[in-house]
Amino acid sequence: MAKIPSAPARGAPHLIPVVALGLSLSLFLAISYTLCIAGYVLLPALPIKHSALAIFLPGFELLSWRTFLLGLVESLGWGWYVALIFGPLYNFFVSRR
Repeated sequence: MAKIPSAPARGAPHLIPVVALGLSLSLFLAISYTLCIAGYVLLPALPIKHSALAIFLPGFELLSWRTFLLGLVESLGWGWYVALIFGPLYNFFVSRR
């Protein structure tokens, strides 16, 4: 059975687990990206500018399997990028208190 981590001692900083942050952010961005593309395919009359995805996802163009997979991989990459930068920075500053 998985062991549930106990709460930090009173006064001890609560650090962000970087791996959990990376996985959760990557999955969040991948699901959001997939929903955005599904909205483009299933509801093309929606007044949403899907071309804005190209700003954050270099090489992305609407729509082929190759560019869909590229956008999915880049979404996962952005999640890990944010986690690997934000997580250690947060942990550093919160532990300095």
